Amino acid sequence: MAPVPILLTVRELDQGGCERDLTKLALHIDRSRFEPHVACFLPDGIRGEELSRAGIPVKALPVRSFRSYSALAGAAAMRRYLRAHGIQLMQAFDVPLSVFSAPVGRWAGTPVVLTSQLSFRHLAGPMMHRLTQWSDRLADGVVVNCQAMQRHVTADEGVREDRVHLCYNGIDTALFQPRPRRRLPFFPETSLVVGEVCALRPEKGLVTLLEGFALAVRREPGLRLLLVGSGAMRERLEAEAQRLAIRELCHFEPAVSDVASWLQAIDIFVLPSLSEALSNGLMEAMACGCACIASEVGGNPELIREGETGLLFPAADAEALAARITQLTGNPQLRRTLGEAASASIRRDFSLAAYTRRMEELYTAQLAAKAARGGDRGKR
Repeated sequence: MAPVPILLTVRELDQGGCERDLTKLALHIDRSRFEPHVACFLPDGIRGEELSRAGIPVKALPVRSFRSYSALAGAAAMRRYLRAHGIQLMQAFDVPLSVFSAPVGRWAGTPVVLTSQLSFRHLAGPMMHRLTQWSDRLADGVVVNCQAMQRHVTADEGVREDRVHLCYNGIDTALFQPRPRRRLPFFPETSLVVGEVCALRPEKGLVTLLEGFALAVRREPGLRLLLVGSGAMRERLEAEAQRLAIRELCHFEPAVSDVASWLQAIDIFVLPSLSEALSNGLMEAMACGCACIASEVGGNPELIREGETGLLFPAADAEALAARITQLTGNPQLRRTLGEAASASIRRDFSLAAYTRRMEELYTAQLAAKAARGGDRGKR
């Protein structure tokens, strides 16, 4: 039997969790069962390069704004692509493409249309929030990546429980695994490195990280701070580091494709998010054996078991974060114990193989259910 053509969509193919999730699935899904295609608005970026190297077709849609003619042109282009390639299932991985793909998929007659909710909806703004609720009604189901997001979509957004599908993210544990610490040329070899790898967005709470680090370094002068990522907040964060008199203790590295090697340079990984679903960055840091600290929001407590696989602190509380950093800097045995337990937890419960298997099972079940309904659109 020929593999089933599927289309995975996301706004852009650069850094970010949704982009990473799509790319991992496209690269590792069972090709004997599924033939992956990708569509996006902005194809340039590190994920686009990975997909191109793997020979996965990427369709760039000419959409620049939902308020312009380009949205109609992009919808027509996607409809032609869906029909020309006989796409049987389409899944959108972020809010803009959920809003865009659900109606186009219905217009094209695509048998199964899935959307995703991988972040809290208030982050998208009021208009996009309303459009996302509309896309809920058009789609066959909504994929979420943690229990916190499952509760959000059902309790806050009113989507029926049987239409919400929980599929935890997965990490390539062959790539992300504990290795000897990498020394960074711009930091003294004796320093302990506190770090984060993420897109520099407001919801990541990076000002709290700078403030917490500034407090902690007064108690532990040997600390250094590494921030890896790009985004609109770069200049503000550098200015904030200057204001806190820690700029010379910090290194800002633009977004990288070799995330694992940078995580292996971090002793204490901090995820200070104000809002979070299930963080790929946190999972990757845990897999690499970093001692991890995360804000107690969203899916973070589903990954970090307090005092066992990491430490938690109240979001936006710089004093509490500083206390957690200091707790780890003064206890190398605790850092090792937490890092080892975190890595084992990711290998056991959040592997890439488990993620792709869950998604394959979901796709198979959705296609079978659609076939059983005899092509009925299955709207609820």
